[in-house]
Amino acid sequence: MRIAVVHGFGAPGGEDEAVLDQVAALTRAGHEVRLVSVNGRGRGPQGPVRSSPAASQRLAPPPPALSSVIPKLSDKLRAGETPFAPRRLPPPPWIRRHQAPLLAPRGNSEQDLATLRAFGPDVVHVHNLYPAFGRAWVTEWTGPVVATLRHGPHRGSRFAALQFPWAARGGLRQDPLLRRADRLVVLSEASRDACARAGLPRERLDVLPDFVPTVAEPEVGGAGGAYGAGGAGGAWVCVGPLAPERGVLELLRRWPAGERLDMVGAGPLEGRCRAAAPASVRMCGAVGRGELRRALPGYRGIVLPGRGARGAVPLVYAEALAAGLPVLAFEGAGASAVPRAVRSDGTGTVTTLDAHLPDALDVAAKIFPTLREHCRAVYAKRYGEAVWTERTECLYASLTPRS
Repeated sequence: MRIAVVHGFGAPGGEDEAVLDQVAALTRAGHEVRLVSVNGRGRGPQGPVRSSPAASQRLAPPPPALSSVIPKLSDKLRAGETPFAPRRLPPPPWIRRHQAPLLAPRGNSEQDLATLRAFGPDVVHVHNLYPAFGRAWVTEWTGPVVATLRHGPHRGSRFAALQFPWAARGGLRQDPLLRRADRLVVLSEASRDACARAGLPRERLDVLPDFVPTVAEPEVGGAGGAYGAGGAGGAWVCVGPLAPERGVLELLRRWPAGERLDMVGAGPLEGRCRAAAPASVRMCGAVGRGELRRALPGYRGIVLPGRGARGAVPLVYAEALAAGLPVLAFEGAGASAVPRAVRSDGTGTVTTLDAHLPDALDVAAKIFPTLREHCRAVYAKRYGEAVWTERTECLYASLTPRS
């Protein structure tokens, strides 16, 4: 099957990494995939890419997958860098197999359509159009279109408001992409409910969480990574942007001085977080995805205090399950889907920021060692590459005529 994946890089929350992983998975499954992409700042196409040792270990086997050679976009974006090389050199030939000419930034409809027609995809899968791509081409494209909704419609989501400006002028049904798409992919049941309440037809909404690559189990008795020491005496870990909606500052103010915690991430609250953190907390800053994935299996558990307004679980939840790492989630955290997922999946425990945190950690420390294999099983069933690929192929096949 020929699949065109349309994505403007620069999206938050691990979306860029998820898109690259999905392009590579579909390619490994034998499909002909073209990544139609542009820098989210509208500066043009992806330039040459350099090999990243940490990234190259994520995907196998050869031939090399797209995401094995693209630098860790999320790390560069977090550091305020552009993830694209400044010079326009031709990419290696095997990279060109994944790339198609750009759709015209901000909407030259005729050029956009000509770009897609030259490839002739069976399915066009749109991830992020903001801010580089226009929308006019969508209404004129006659083939099947799938769109993934990761950031809306949730109150307080600035990126969702930018992605879907029509939402404030008559509802999401007025958005050309959402009106035209044959199927709309959402990442959780909570997101499907929110989209249905916003007026999108429920029969066009498919729940399909992002997958994450498999994490190798640590050696018995090993440290399990550069950060966690593993076992009963190891540290806890909290991963995510140091931003108000993540609840990290409230967590650090209540964190027990006798419990070790590695805080992984950067953001506008970093200074205040460092000031609030007790001596048992190590502020690790931004850590590369490959390095973090190798370290996760060695921790006692992951702490996710997020109170953000997104209806989908963050990608780090799936990353934790892939590592066999149970989750301590916090209820009363806005519209966060993590407590709901932890309860339905049985992948950890749920508490509140008002509860006595030492007691919650004691309970988690006793239960979590018994949940590690279950977490890996839930990952394989819901967030693994094989199940994602199978469900995506079924979705695409339902939209294409049988030969």
